Formats: sequence, structure tokens, C-alpha cells
Amino acid sequence: MKKFLLVILGILVILVAVLLIKTYTYPFKKNTAGNSEGWKPVKNDSAVMRLSGGIKIPTVSTGSLGEFNYTPFDHFKEYLKTSYPLVYQNTENNEVNTHALVFRLKGSDPSLEPILFLSHIDVVPPGDADVKNKEQNIFRPDDQPLPPVSKVAEDWDFEPFSGTVANGRIYGRGAIDMKGMLFSLMESMNMMVKSKKIPKRDIYLAFGFDEEVGGQKGAIQIADYFKKKGLKFDAVYDEGGLIMQKGNVAGIDSDVAVVGCAEKGFLSAKIKVKGLGGHSSMPPMESAIGKAAVIMQRLEDHQMKPNITPLIKEFFDNIGGAMPFSNRLAIANQWLLKPVLLSQLTKNNTTNALVRTTTALTMMKGSDGTNVLSPEVEFVVNFRLLPGNTAKEVREHIAKATEGFDVEVEEIDNTREASAVSPTNTKAYQLIEAGVKEINPGAIVTPYLTMAGTDAYKYQIVSKNIYRFMPVKINSSEQQSIHSTNEYISIENYMKMIHYFEYMMMNYDK
Repeated sequence: MKKFLLVILGILVILVAVLLIKTYTYPFKKNTAGNSEGWKPVKNDSAVMRLSGGIKIPTVSTGSLGEFNYTPFDHFKEYLKTSYPLVYQNTENNEVNTHALVFRLKGSDPSLEPILFLSHIDVVPPGDADVKNKEQNIFRPDDQPLPPVSKVAEDWDFEPFSGTVANGRIYGRGAIDMKGMLFSLMESMNMMVKSKKIPKRDIYLAFGFDEEVGGQKGAIQIADYFKKKGLKFDAVYDEGGLIMQKGNVAGIDSDVAVVGCAEKGFLSAKIKVKGLGGHSSMPPMESAIGKAAVIMQRLEDHQMKPNITPLIKEFFDNIGGAMPFSNRLAIANQWLLKPVLLSQLTKNNTTNALVRTTTALTMMKGSDGTNVLSPEVEFVVNFRLLPGNTAKEVREHIAKATEGFDVEVEEIDNTREASAVSPTNTKAYQLIEAGVKEINPGAIVTPYLTMAGTDAYKYQIVSKNIYRFMPVKINSSEQQSIHSTNEYISIENYMKMIHYFEYMMMNYDK
């Protein structure tokens, strides 16, 4: 017995030694700071006021498939022309489907594949109260926007479409998403033209106008326009990642720049569950709504299996070196501790979304009366597909959850597979790292999985290297303001974003 215990103890000692050795020798990426000072922003009042003026134009997209008022979009096009005459005079510029805009700055070597920077013109409404007004037409006959309703105005420090410059910030809907990026790209190209710096390869800008409602009329048609022209891009850059301020990523004591190298897919299913209807005074033993509840419970209790994909493994390899010892131990020893690591990751809403196809019950409809049993109950479940999972697998998952019940399943919205995963061993990605070090030398730069949908997905037909990243350093409250109230961008962030994109354009081939 004593020998047996000694053997067990010896095995445990060896196991602990192996775990420690693997942890301390694991090749976590070393975070090397760039220029110790970093680029110091210089305020440009003219650039600030141009963005402010663009925010004042309420280019709101609402409804399905881009059925909204286009008058502000016409105004916005004219505003860009008057704000950036040098860009219009020194580039090839085209309109795609009337309101999408494409600019091409010619490079010196036409044999090189061009690069493409994306943004979008449209913004979401400024608040719930304003959404209700959309149905009654937000525009007066003279095409001037109505004053924001009082409830919306109360939730903002300044009017949502005022473009107010105060407190070192530029306020208004779209300041971050995405007019800040759009105007920074225009400013960067304007500087290129002014300085007469000619890049080696062509640089394209493309601005859709219905990204917030799916991009069917904007980005999809721009990408198709590029494909018909036979264009292939060495890199495509869009929104989808940010520089998370120190303290925003749990366990990491530095800023973290997350670069979206892929985005999740999307499938929403409306499930109609049938049962016996009638009066509530004589209910059946199992109602349609009770059956629906069983199915919904199945969907939440038995979700699709979590998995650490190669992209998320690379994410942990990049940030793991800055994490506490216990995290490093689990990451470095997945051969043994992967179940423990996955268990911990799935307990947190944010990290759970990184490692599995998520399940979200979003809508439900039954009878309209308190004493009426509906013969049919419907609910909507939304899945965000992890790269590696397919829409076919999700459909099979739904079929298993509804087994034994009389149901109809209808896919609504636009089902799409998860995007391809763009590589990080490319010049295109490495330049992002260099650009971040230029403006924020202490930040950890890491590939990441973008949770929401972006226009970038549509450009897979013209490029294999697609990266989703906006060089804005943001805290949690600023992040919450996106698509919410009191959205703003700091002037410092805006100046750094302009410099970042100019750096990218000038240094791609250096």
C-alpha cells in the first residue's frame, strides 16, 4: 500500500512538474512596446469641424433592405464634395447604386494589388423615442429634420445630430459608428494628395450606405462592382475591433487592440409550435405555449458545443503572457486542462461567445387575450455561428430540440455562414500592429473574433485578407454608447485615427 501511494505521489509530482515547465516555456507572444513616446496628437480644428458638420446630417437607416429616406444621403454626398475638393479632383470617384461612394487614388505600380479601406455613411436612430417617430416621417416637407423628441434629447448631453464640440469631444450619432472612421479616411487621403505623396499601389476607399440594415444595396453592390472590374485586393480594412482601454479586459494590465480576423455567422429561426386552442377555463394538459417553453428550455440547456478554434487559440497565445498565472497554466496545458478552460470561458457572456455558437431567444408571440389559449405559439431564436460551425449544423440542432412536437421552422433575416478566417502572417496584418504601436506603443495587439456582422463579410469575393479594426482607444462607457445614447469620440482619438490611416497608406510597401 505504501509503495502504491509513493507511486501515486511520484506521478503527481511529475505531473505538476510537467504543468509548470509547459507553463513557463509556453511561447506566449512577447509584447514589445514601439516608440516609447508614441505619436503625439496635434489638434486640427478644420478636421474636427468637418466631422462635426458630417454628424449634423442625419443619415439614418431604418427598416428592412434599405427602405428609408434618402434625402439626407444626397446632402451628405454634397457635403463631402465641398469638404474635400482635393480628394475629388485627384482621385477616380464613382457612385455605386446612387448613394455608395468609391474613391481610387492611383499608385505608381499598377502591377501591385490595391488595398481597400471601408466605412459606411448610415447611422442608427438616436434613441427609442426617435424610432417611433420614423414611422411618422422624421422629415418635414422642406427636408429639414424635426427637432429630436424630448425623451431622446434628455438622454444625450447634447442633441444627437448637433455635432457639438465640447469637453475635448465631438458628440453625436455616428461619431464612433462610423462617421469618425469615414472622415478620418477622407482626411488621410486629403493629406496624401496635399503632400503629393504617391503610394506604390492603388488605394481605394468604399463607403456603403445601409450597413446598419444589412448592406444589401450598399456593400454587396460595391463588392460586386469591384469583382466585375476584375479587382483583387491585397487587403481590406473595416470596422470590427477597437483598442480596449487598460482594465477593460479582465486580468490584463494594459491596453489591448483586438483585430477582427473573422466574424461570426448568423441564423435566426422563427419556430411555430402547434397545440390545442380554446378557452382558458378548460385548458388541455399541455398547451402550445407550454410546448414552446419545453423547446426553448431545450435550446438553452443543450447549446452547441464550445470549442477553442485556431483563431481563439492565437488570441490567447497573444494575450496569455499578460494574464495571471492560473490563466497561463490552463492555456499552456490544454492537453489536460482544456475542459476546465472551456468550463470557465462558458461561464462568462463575453468569453462564451468567443468559443461557441451562441443561442439567444429574442421574441415570442401567443394569444392576445388573458383567457384565450392560442392554437399556435411562435418564438424566434438567434444563433451567432462560430467559425467551424455551419448553418446546416444549426438546422440539425434545431431539429433535435423540436423533436416530438408539431412545429414549423422558418429562417428569417439573412442567414449567413461564419466568415473565412484571415491570416495574421501577412504584411496587411503586420502593418496594423505597426500602426497601433505608432499611436499606442504599450498596447497588446491580437487577432480576435468579431461578434457582430460588418460590411467586411461581403468583400470575401475580392480578397482573402480582411481585417476589422478601428484604431480608437475606448473605455466601457464609450463602448456602451455605440448604438445607444450620448455617443461621442474624443478629439485625441480622432486625431490619432487620422494619423493611423495616413501611416497605413504611406507605409504599406515600405
